[in-house]
Amino acid sequence: MVSAATYSGQSALLSTELLAYYRQLSQSSLTVIDVETTGSLAHNARVIEISVLQGSLAEGIMHQQATLINPGIKIPRQITRLTGITEDMVSPAPSPAQTWAEYLPLLKTGVLTAHNLEFDYGFVKAEYQRQGDFFSRPSRYRFCTVMLSRLLLADLPSRSLPNLVEHFGFPVGTSHRAEADTLACWYLAELLLKRIQDEPDETLLKQFGRQWIRLKDAAAMLRCPKKAAFDLLKARDIDVKLSRRRQTPLYRRQDVETIFWEQQGQQLSLLQDEPFCDR
Repeated sequence: MVSAATYSGQSALLSTELLAYYRQLSQSSLTVIDVETTGSLAHNARVIEISVLQGSLAEGIMHQQATLINPGIKIPRQITRLTGITEDMVSPAPSPAQTWAEYLPLLKTGVLTAHNLEFDYGFVKAEYQRQGDFFSRPSRYRFCTVMLSRLLLADLPSRSLPNLVEHFGFPVGTSHRAEADTLACWYLAELLLKRIQDEPDETLLKQFGRQWIRLKDAAAMLRCPKKAAFDLLKARDIDVKLSRRRQTPLYRRQDVETIFWEQQGQQLSLLQDEPFCDR
């Protein structure tokens, strides 16, 4: 199986490689996870709620459970405003040690899935580390729905989970609670992976081609330094836009791949034209 975690964001992989990866993934059982936390950094914040949902396209949802966790630290007011989770709610909840021991068998099965998996996976690893345990899942058993939504929903103005819930009308509860967000992520994964299964290669590869990718991923795909890639892409006068947060250049995947395949053809032509030497 192609490792879709070879480069951050998967964007440096060719569309044909990504399609093969997602076709295999669509046949797998998913373990969808969401955590609510006291902050954004796993090294000093704690998980206060977890939900896990297990399912597959073939069998649908097979199991879901959610648990509030008493983190043993104060919950900041802004987190309570965002999630609705109060200290009174977590006070009678089980401890982290109890909760993570209970959830370990679930988290070790299926393909670990989340919307922005890097966030949830980082907190899960940190919580197990605090318990003196090491938790890790191989890259082929990790699936981020943000990544696939960038490929199949490239032209939506936002791919945040609440906005996707609204866009598709997923029947879930309030966002920023683990059970509702896990269910929303499942509906999104189901929708996108069914497209992967049902639509022809040509249609999917065309959709993949509309993804906006970063300069560093374009450079990795073109196998050259970022400065050389920037100059090459600028010289080709292809579509470019600036990212909203960092104002860095983004390019359409299809344009970058066109240049990549042209380069491959040129290299092959040079090899074919090279004369044989007598030895």
